[in-house]
Amino acid sequence: MSRPLYQLKAEFFKTLGHPARIRVLELLSQREHAVAEMLPEVGIEAANLSQQLAVLRRAGLVTTRKEGSNVYYSLTSPHVAELLAVARMILTGVLSGQVELLEDLRTPASSTVNPGGGQSGSPPPSG
Repeated sequence: MSRPLYQLKAEFFKTLGHPARIRVLELLSQREHAVAEMLPEVGIEAANLSQQLAVLRRAGLVTTRKEGSNVYYSLTSPHVAELLAVARMILTGVLSGQVELLEDLRTPASSTVNPGGGQSGSPPPSG
């Protein structure tokens, strides 16, 4: 019996669930890269980068070609770059909503109740 599509999708998104893998995919969205080129950009040890690349390769998101002693990685499909672009748009919307909320919290409102029981902007109760 095959696994439900939602389960396969969840596994696919788990593959994207590591910052180094996302960074690698972003780099490969621009062009093909050799492993040595990616190291300073991704900012992890070579052994860890190799592990992350292997995960992406097993998931079918990247492919390799060897030229001399260099191994070059590229995306298997332009849809991967499109997915990253859509994720960026979604995240931009989410974060802009949070910025608006933060600005609302920072803006003093004349009708908010202060901890002393009165309204802000009104004199304290006498007595």
